[in-house]
Amino acid sequence: MLDSIAIVNIIWFLLALCFLMAFCLCKFSLKLPHSLEHVFQDLIRYGKTKEHIKRSNWQLVFDISKRCFYHFYAVSVMWNGLLLLFSLRSVVMNEALPDWLIDALWCLTGRPRAAWKELHLSILLLQALLWVHSLRRLLECLFVSVFSNGVIHVVQYAFGLGYYVLLGLTVLCINSSLPQSGSLINQLTWHHVIGTLLFIWASLLQNRSLSLLAKMRTDSSGKVETLAHKMPCGGWFELVSCPHYLTELLIYVAMSVCCGCSSLTWWLVVLYVLCNQALAAQLCHDYYRSKFETYPPQRKAFIPFVL
Repeated sequence: MLDSIAIVNIIWFLLALCFLMAFCLCKFSLKLPHSLEHVFQDLIRYGKTKEHIKRSNWQLVFDISKRCFYHFYAVSVMWNGLLLLFSLRSVVMNEALPDWLIDALWCLTGRPRAAWKELHLSILLLQALLWVHSLRRLLECLFVSVFSNGVIHVVQYAFGLGYYVLLGLTVLCINSSLPQSGSLINQLTWHHVIGTLLFIWASLLQNRSLSLLAKMRTDSSGKVETLAHKMPCGGWFELVSCPHYLTELLIYVAMSVCCGCSSLTWWLVVLYVLCNQALAAQLCHDYYRSKFETYPPQRKAFIPFVL
């Protein structure tokens, strides 16, 4: 019972609930009171989806270039790389995690220090996968994606930076709810293998989708020709408007599989990712449908044949 009401679980549940409410407001075209509606739309949109909304001059002060997206992944690579290093030293050299880190985990879970005396293989695997995912996305932002002149809100920027910090701590929080079962080799099970394979497949699909988006703005040599938004096609774009958002969800589901699908905390993270990416996908989908008259009517926003 105490595990289910841990602060870390409450945080992820509330985040998921906020994005679910925002998604419902957009999906069903519900409006807030006039002044709140303008602020709400400014906060949930970024990039191309901000183009056609009315914004006051004071709102423009909070704009940050969308090209700063790579900052999120740079922070994640450094932060989650540091946490992975601490974990590896704990396992290999039998060193305790730093006191400040244990204190942070205690605040988030309420569990005693002994809960992190031994780290489970699932935790090390999740940390490694999260670091690889962050590094890949960083490299894609720097060398693959071609960003337009779109902007993001400073609140979205700050949230994105804090998100990966919280995510890294959340992975360690899960250790307190996993059973300890001897050496790391003895802990290796089928769900670690299946989860990792699903992670690799989803990552490759996401890379392919992002590459297709980038190619719409470059010539055969890779030189940028335009920053204009074009109708995406090819690959999973034939099924959904935003397969790169769908694969983001699949990546987190894969990580849950690596935990044996038994961690309530990580399923709450998955729920948050579902609501967050569904909102972003719906906004993009609405933009494409309003911009391109020949946009395929059978194409869904996020989940093939469903949503």
